[in-house]
Amino acid sequence: QVQLVESGGGLVQAGGSLRLSCAASGNIFHINAMGWYRQAPGKRRELVATITTGGITNYADSVKGRFTISSDNAKNTVFLQMNSLKPEDTAVYYCNAVVRPNSYSGYGNFWGQGTQVTVSS
Repeated sequence: QVQLVESGGGLVQAGGSLRLSCAASGNIFHINAMGWYRQAPGKRRELVATITTGGITNYADSVKGRFTISSDNAKNTVFLQMNSLKPEDTAVYYCNAVVRPNSYSGYGNFWGQGTQVTVSS
């Protein structure tokens, strides 16, 4: 099994910054990509940013120029630096990893438990 543990959420005023971290552990043969998704109350879960182990990044238009995703492949960890936060960024942020658990299985999608980010106006 694969576990994803997130940290770094909290309450911040509009214009402030937060940094999220997510560490993957367990049965990991190879990680193809890691990323962050978020879900606000009453809304669908949406992509925030992803990064492949090769360093290719992808961002939602709503966070481009404000958020930066990075990773430490040696530690199976992904980070999300969030600057210039807005009230509309308020959501539960979920870490995601596309992981191959062993040499004889394919890749699977794994999720963290989520961390709350609240931006006050």
